Amino acid sequence: MKRISWALQAAIFYLFTLMISCIPPRLVPVSGRLAGLCLFRLLSVRRRVAIDNIRQALPYMQQSPEWTCTLQSPEAIARSTFINMGISLVETCRLYHGKGGDLIDSIEIRGREHYEAAKARGKGLIFLTGHCGNWELGALAFSHKINTSVSVVARRQNNPYLNTMVEKVRVQYQNRIIYKDNALRQMMAVIRKEGIVGLLIDQAVFPEEGSLISFLGRTAWASRVPVVLARKTGVVVLPIFTHREDKGLVITVNPPCVFEGTDTDEGMAADVKCYSEYIERSIIAHPTDWYWVHRRWKRAGEPAP
Repeated sequence: MKRISWALQAAIFYLFTLMISCIPPRLVPVSGRLAGLCLFRLLSVRRRVAIDNIRQALPYMQQSPEWTCTLQSPEAIARSTFINMGISLVETCRLYHGKGGDLIDSIEIRGREHYEAAKARGKGLIFLTGHCGNWELGALAFSHKINTSVSVVARRQNNPYLNTMVEKVRVQYQNRIIYKDNALRQMMAVIRKEGIVGLLIDQAVFPEEGSLISFLGRTAWASRVPVVLARKTGVVVLPIFTHREDKGLVITVNPPCVFEGTDTDEGMAADVKCYSEYIERSIIAHPTDWYWVHRRWKRAGEPAP
């Protein structure tokens, strides 16, 4: 029975993506905006999570020099976040059906010199990113524009038919997938061959997997994986984020993370905080591009001092 249900879900999703992919390129922003507004109305639980997250983070963000957002209320920021999600949905549907060439070509890369300098070290690379802008499209565009493969770490979908569909998008333009089961060994293998690993690393983790840090003014658990890999292999950790501007998506490559913490819990937390600050600054600079709908502060919960 479960397999029949999975197949039905995948079939409905496929038909939905096929219908969306038929939208002409010039109507993608408008149709994406409408899709986002529909999601904002329909996904009431996720809407409330987003508004609550923004409300608690807003005073902290507004004090930062990176803050330039003209939207002042949590509701307005959440609404724009859903609009960006809707545009990303339409773009990804076009990618799935092989109509994303114009999207890939239109993306601008800023800070490419940081990538070239890091690559020249010959240590392998970690592209450290978050759920910002259209992260799926950003990963494909960067691989295409630098003409190399990125092994992206991802969670396997519970529905195997949907998982196959998602894989079809993620392995375009030479990319590969590393699933989280037994991921550490596979990441080490890629790094030792001077390859590139892509890590989406901005969500909450279990306490045994992370360090407790201050993130957007509240206490949160953050993953130790990038720091562990950097210490073991000497791999260069490059923070890379996408955000949306009037002319389209922009990929920004930042200078590499510099980890200087000691081999203590406090030293590890300091290095985890170091990479998390890059994510934090990207969110503050482009708050409507981040995926506010997930419960980032779960299991920690209390405001940071």
